[in-house]
Amino acid sequence: MAITATPKAVAEVKRLADKRRAQGKEPLGLRIGLRGGGCTGFAYLFEWADSPPSPRDHVIDLGEGIKLFVDPKSYLYLDGTELDFVTSMMGHGFKFNNPNVKGSCGCGESVQF
Repeated sequence: MAITATPKAVAEVKRLADKRRAQGKEPLGLRIGLRGGGCTGFAYLFEWADSPPSPRDHVIDLGEGIKLFVDPKSYLYLDGTELDFVTSMMGHGFKFNNPNVKGSCGCGESVQF
């Protein structure tokens, strides 16, 4: 298994990366992972990586110049995850479709494994 992204997610990350470049900031990749916290134990990490990945990081090339950096501990929980970009009546944003999740809080901001 691996971490994948839908074409919508790749297009949105590319759009945001281009916007960041126009501001004079060159993103090396997108760091995704998990951090402790939230209602049910873990919250997703989703931020630009302005420094190179560590030698232990998993680097996933999504194409179109988009790379994900995932630390080894987070990768254990994110393996098999699909990153998507969704638009609904409630708004729009990135969504982690993670088959490893056992439960989540009501607001959808944290998960448990």
